[in-house]
Amino acid sequence: MNPGPPALDLVDETFIVVPPSTVAAAFADPAAWRRYWPDLSLQVYTDRGDEGLRWTVTGALVGTMEVWLEPVLDGTVLHYFLRATPAGPRGLSPRGLRREFDHRARAAKELALGLKDVLEDGREPGTPPQWHPQGHQETED
Repeated sequence: MNPGPPALDLVDETFIVVPPSTVAAAFADPAAWRRYWPDLSLQVYTDRGDEGLRWTVTGALVGTMEVWLEPVLDGTVLHYFLRATPAGPRGLSPRGLRREFDHRARAAKELALGLKDVLEDGREPGTPPQWHPQGHQETED
């Protein structure tokens, strides 16, 4: 029996001016997942290293989620995909689904922009990495 398409099909993209390995490190620790998605339980089904992760999702939602890290120019495009249906026996009304989609879309963008702010540390696209006080240039993969 096919349950049909997911009720939520969310896609987000954010450019971050750091190499994919730096962004991948932000998702490497399962403890971070609980901070990023506190109402979801995630189980990795594909670990793509510096290209990202794919998870099965349970908890408030049931489905799949993916973070794909694409190297572009001097940074990374963080692609986020969530394909899931709210858990529970009764589902949500169309209005409730729109609210849930909006909530998840805002949370995804907040997460991506938060990572961008922390990981870039003020670096602008096209500028070289910061110099460390010891005189050694920050390395990028």
